[in-house]
Amino acid sequence: MSSWPSDYSRAWTLATSVERRGVGLHSGADCLVRLTPSDQPGYRVGFLDDPARPPLLLAPAQVAETRLCTALRLGERRLATVEHLLAALAGTGVSQAVLWVQGDEIPLLDGSALPWVEAIAEAGLVDLGPRSLPPLRGNLPVVERLGEGFVMALPAEAPHLAAAIEFPHAAIGRQLFSLSLTPEAFVAEIAPARTFGFRDQVDQLRAAGLIRGGALENALVCDGDAWLNPPLRFADEPVRHKLLDLLGDLALVGLPCAQVFAYRGSHGLHTALAARLADRLAESPPTASAPAVLSV
Repeated sequence: MSSWPSDYSRAWTLATSVERRGVGLHSGADCLVRLTPSDQPGYRVGFLDDPARPPLLLAPAQVAETRLCTALRLGERRLATVEHLLAALAGTGVSQAVLWVQGDEIPLLDGSALPWVEAIAEAGLVDLGPRSLPPLRGNLPVVERLGEGFVMALPAEAPHLAAAIEFPHAAIGRQLFSLSLTPEAFVAEIAPARTFGFRDQVDQLRAAGLIRGGALENALVCDGDAWLNPPLRFADEPVRHKLLDLLGDLALVGLPCAQVFAYRGSHGLHTALAARLADRLAESPPTASAPAVLSV
């Protein structure tokens, strides 16, 4: 990958189609996603077994469940674990694409957004012209709280994300990470961070019909003061993955020009903020110009 857009001031879509197949984290089923270019702003989802139905534009109102992933209700269909792929699209600067899905879950791949970034690089990007990130408006800050956790958004001149986590497990403890978001920073600092879980919760979650596709190859597993499958890609990989999840959930409203901070964040908190932001963003659609292809 030679280069990415320098910032989010222009709209981009894919230059060609690309697909990835893999297991779903919770279903354990084989799933496939085909990413295709789009001439309309936003992310749309269609289903490969129903190609005649127009793809649906994603929005926070479609969030159906937030336990250990973000799952959407798209008509009579359900689509789970969308956050890593949406983070890869938003983070690399892809402002519009169609996701054609086979199955009810997005493949987990290695548990991070890096395989999706590699797929986007394989497809290449096409410049669609100037893009204005939607600014926050109305009463500020925008805050959502749940238990001891909260997530907050403030106006900013450019996207900035920060997250703090706190776990009693010595291998994680307290971690804080902050990032001025650009495509290159996302690819280097956030995309490789993998999802994580805890050894003492595995049996309970599987009994509840969850994480049936989880394995040491696609998730970090914490066992008190150690990891079952080291090495970590970053010393603070867990909090970086929280930022990845935060970005993926906020991508349901696009990429807000805001400073967002999550303390003990969760998909429930992130998507609640996305729903609030949907009412606060004055979005300006990209202005199309002669497409230019970027090699990445």
